[in-house]
Amino acid sequence: MSEILVIGHKNPDTDAICSAIGYAEFKRRTGMSEAVAARCGDTNDRIDFVLKTFGVPAPKFVADVSPKISDVMQRKILSVRPDATAAEALRLMDEKNLRLLPVLDDLQKCRGLLSLFKLSKFLFPAVNRSANGQHNSREIVSSLSGLAKTLDGQLLVGSDGEREEELILMIGAMGLESFTTRLEKFVPEKLCVIVGDRWDIQNVAIREGVRLLIVTGGLSVEPKTIEAARKNNVSVITSPHDTATTASLCRAAVSVSHVLNEEFLCFRETAPLAAVRDEAMSSGYQAFPVLNSEGQTVGILSKTDFLKTVSRKLILVDHNELSQAVQGADEVEIIEIIDHHRIGALATQQPILFRNEPVGSTCTIVADCFFRNGVEMPRAIAGLLLAGLVSDTLNLTSPTTTSRDAEILKRLEALSEVNAREFTEKLFASGSLLTLKPAPQAVTTDCKEYAENKVKFSVAQIEEIGFEQFWKRKEELLAALEDYRAKSAYHFSSLLVTDVTTQSSLLLVVGDEKFIKRITYPRRETGIYLLLDVVSRKKQLLPYLTHCLRETEKGMKAQG
Repeated sequence: MSEILVIGHKNPDTDAICSAIGYAEFKRRTGMSEAVAARCGDTNDRIDFVLKTFGVPAPKFVADVSPKISDVMQRKILSVRPDATAAEALRLMDEKNLRLLPVLDDLQKCRGLLSLFKLSKFLFPAVNRSANGQHNSREIVSSLSGLAKTLDGQLLVGSDGEREEELILMIGAMGLESFTTRLEKFVPEKLCVIVGDRWDIQNVAIREGVRLLIVTGGLSVEPKTIEAARKNNVSVITSPHDTATTASLCRAAVSVSHVLNEEFLCFRETAPLAAVRDEAMSSGYQAFPVLNSEGQTVGILSKTDFLKTVSRKLILVDHNELSQAVQGADEVEIIEIIDHHRIGALATQQPILFRNEPVGSTCTIVADCFFRNGVEMPRAIAGLLLAGLVSDTLNLTSPTTTSRDAEILKRLEALSEVNAREFTEKLFASGSLLTLKPAPQAVTTDCKEYAENKVKFSVAQIEEIGFEQFWKRKEELLAALEDYRAKSAYHFSSLLVTDVTTQSSLLLVVGDEKFIKRITYPRRETGIYLLLDVVSRKKQLLPYLTHCLRETEKGMKAQG
């Protein structure tokens, strides 16, 4: 069963993390056992403080939900070792109806692919004459032990049985004189003579010192013949098969390391399907080893696997715009959205549950789901939802606060046995971004991307106790904000630094000069404005910024 990820926005704040954990708990308690809380960004010190306070681990980190090779690959790998014989490989391919087989070493590294097509060409070669005038169809490469194993035979006499060597097959099915004449044309040390109960042929082969004598038909070999073989350093194998079958099987005794395709195309298990589809489909290969980060083979991907449907599903909390969602959200099914922000442009393939309410926190909506449906809420979950609520509403002092937030907060206080006012003080004292984080991280920790009439911009927010640290770091914050804007190609980027004690903010803005000239708040310094009684990004700042954008556009049209 696939996971259903309950996940907040990029650069998650306390409300996003706590609402994801809370809503995943609610869904599991109401029948969706596969619901899992997730996050697509790092936690911060305040979030860590909340999670530690209530003894809850951070949600699962998921950077990208787009369909991956690991979602569709075949995890059960049927393979052979490099020292396996072609006969073993063929037996496995026949039993499992396979056309391709990976060859893996002891470390699960792929040495190559074994194809039925190449095996058949090797086992049944065209009758071409080699340079010495002999048929290459007689040539085999194997060890004595490999031959005995392939033939289901017994090695009666053998020296250096594990060494691979080149041998030339000769069938002893002719008269003794003809056999002796033919024997003279070959180097004895490379000959493998296959014969039945022709004792005369056996004795001549041993006398001439051939490398190997294979006695077929399951026939016993006389003790004196075995003794003569030992004296002449001739190896002897008995085969239970007839001569024709034995000769045919001998070619299959070659180790697969000699007949595999060493050139192949492989992919990492974490690679997005969309990124490799064209390369895979246009290649001449039918299957591809899938590797993990250590280079071990963990699966096999075939061209038909690209036709599989990936069943990963998402529930978005605390946002409803794809620009703020986890990477790949547009490639999987979104089944629910729980949010309290403006509704952006997001299209779905089918109707979904979309709960969007004008309250101060997504945690308020999640808590209401428990209360309205009579679902028991664990104490730790009540504490998390309380933390998300007071964080987003500045303990009910933000202009986004509603009577519904206040009502829910009272119930959460009772369930969690936590005093909201005291907890809020500890929460905002638990981690100052301006004190603990480098400027590039501070200006992007709680940052959201927006689009207005195809104009993209970003708005970040930092909540502090006082502005002392800000004034100490204003230059590096402005520089980091401009670097972020330039890298992201935004029309402008802004940072709202809010003092939770005075309920006022400072606004940093970098970007398009025509837009910046439209800002009417009192300017303290270049790029820095004072916003008295402004603490809400969603309800106060964002509407103002979009108004300035529209005014800028009107001004440009009037000039045109």
